Amino acid sequence: MKTAIVYYSQHHGNTKKLLDAICDADMSVTLINAAEKTEVDLREYDRIGIASGIYFSSFAKPLLSFVSINLPAQKPVFFIATCGSPRKNYFDEIRHIAKRKDCTDLGSYLCTGFDTYGPFKLVGGLKKDHPTEEEIQGAVDFYNGLGF
Repeated sequence: MKTAIVYYSQHHGNTKKLLDAICDADMSVTLINAAEKTEVDLREYDRIGIASGIYFSSFAKPLLSFVSINLPAQKPVFFIATCGSPRKNYFDEIRHIAKRKDCTDLGSYLCTGFDTYGPFKLVGGLKKDHPTEEEIQGAVDFYNGLGF
């Protein structure tokens, strides 16, 4: 089973912490940083993860653009996100892109992460000790539960 996870984790590396733990559990996973690459042929992968920190209630714009261009049709996909305040479904926009490409949605994982974006910087940030070890393990458990 070949798995690629395309990600964007620029601010505090919260999302990357989850992905590093997943890679430690499954060393065959390929990570693709959407901040460094604009085009990658993903057709060789059996399933594709899409992971991002949440920026103004959405997955990072460079990641959305990358997925719109590079996500092959009819692939199984899963989603991972970190955010300062998990109050709403942040997966709507990225799921819409995957649905347009007739991809199979395997599920999503969301946890909190240290957040100093925008006005939160004025108060020293939110969720300073996140993601926690339990949240990181939750991401690994989510990934391991995807099957295949």
